[in-house]
Amino acid sequence: MLPILAERLAERVDAVIGVDTHTDTHTAVVLTPVGTVLTEITVPATDDGAAVLLAWAGRQTTGLGTGRRAWALDGARCHGVGLLRVLRAAGEDVLEAPKPAAGRRRRGGKSDVLDAVHAARGVLAADHVAAPRVDGDREALRLLLVCRRHYSDTRTATISLFKSVILTADDDLRSQMRGLSTLRQVHHATTLTTTSSGSGSGLDRLRRTQLAALAEQILILERLLKANLTEIRTMVDKLCPTLLDQPGIGPVTAAIALTAWSHPGRFRNEAAFASLAGVSPIPASSGRITRHRLNRGGDRTLNAALHTIAKTRQRCHQPTKDYINRRTTEGRTPAEITRSLKRYIARQIWRTLETTA
Repeated sequence: MLPILAERLAERVDAVIGVDTHTDTHTAVVLTPVGTVLTEITVPATDDGAAVLLAWAGRQTTGLGTGRRAWALDGARCHGVGLLRVLRAAGEDVLEAPKPAAGRRRRGGKSDVLDAVHAARGVLAADHVAAPRVDGDREALRLLLVCRRHYSDTRTATISLFKSVILTADDDLRSQMRGLSTLRQVHHATTLTTTSSGSGSGLDRLRRTQLAALAEQILILERLLKANLTEIRTMVDKLCPTLLDQPGIGPVTAAIALTAWSHPGRFRNEAAFASLAGVSPIPASSGRITRHRLNRGGDRTLNAALHTIAKTRQRCHQPTKDYINRRTTEGRTPAEITRSLKRYIARQIWRTLETTA
């Protein structure tokens, strides 16, 4: 399903149905193209409830012109994912409701009905609203990335704890660990319970036991991360192998880009993709100074992936080095050059995905 352009939405539909999704219930409202609320309903968050909601929407919009309608789902890829699948199977046009500003939401009050109204009015007011991400391989790739983030964060925390235990250990253990790399320290710690169980105080034996347990956890996480990377690489090779041919793009950054892009037509152009990534230029001019600054909004995970690609190219890609030298000569700051690089990379990735994925 191709996304509907929000600037033409009022001309293309006779009603917008905003839905506030929750674990147990979904609340929906019907709005006219000018934002007038017509009616509301609350249904269970089940397949039967989705069927009731779909039939209700048909009755409510039949008498409105041609009966054309669009759906604006708040939480389309979390609490509303079941409803999203039902609506897509029925051939409905579904949009992902933009998240309102926290201050605006507080000023306007909050309830399920009000949130559904905000969702519908949000798609009417936005410059462009993308369709929700699809299932299938893209969802599998997202799951791999989520698990990788968890494994990586857990490993980092476990290594920090492991190091802190060594720091306060007895002199004998500290001398054994001194000068070893982290990985060699971990492997050495797995042998501590067998080599030192009969010596030292109770505290020293306890410390060695816990170090061995932490070392086992670290090694398990290392194996999980290695297997996870293999699966991510296989999935990226399946979906868009040409993406890995681009300089500075590895399996993880490619997977992040693929997950954010999702499917052809989700973004109306490369500028919309750049806006999602938070790399679209923000004017920061004043008086005689004309410049742009970094965008602090958008998908920060995708933005971080583009930043990693840009930094890799700055170290290893000669055309990028030449570009940096030229822009530095022109008086650009490092932050401005990085912003321009990330914007260019976003454009390159979008075109690659749209033509080959």
